Amino acid sequence: MVGSSITLTGLVPSFTLAGNPGETVSTTAPPVTFTVTTNNNEGYTVTVAPETPTLNPTTPGNTDTIPIGDLRVREAGTTAFTPLVFGTPVTVHTQATPSAEAGDTFTNDYQITIPFVTPDTYSAVLDYVATTL
Repeated sequence: MVGSSITLTGLVPSFTLAGNPGETVSTTAPPVTFTVTTNNNEGYTVTVAPETPTLNPTTPGNTDTIPIGDLRVREAGTTAFTPLVFGTPVTVHTQATPSAEAGDTFTNDYQITIPFVTPDTYSAVLDYVATTL
């Protein structure tokens, strides 16, 4: 008997969005790319969820934060960005068929409008999860 399997590989460890307050900026090269491989006949879903409700500064003493909902994601090639929500995974891809034998590769774009905060590097951990249907 052959069992069902699923793997998610190839995620970049981090990406950067940089700009000045009021600017809307998006990911450029390299974008967030990943590969899903599954033999499940029902297909699969990929979600992304933030581990915290805010993007937090790295400089000690800076108390500014950026709401995680200001960070938006979309599957590349689609038009609408969806805000991230703490505690609620956002679906970035779903399909009702197995992947190709070598896997299916996808790209996500991220966008944020830089708020009026202290200049710093703000970060959050985003968890990607692939599940079979």
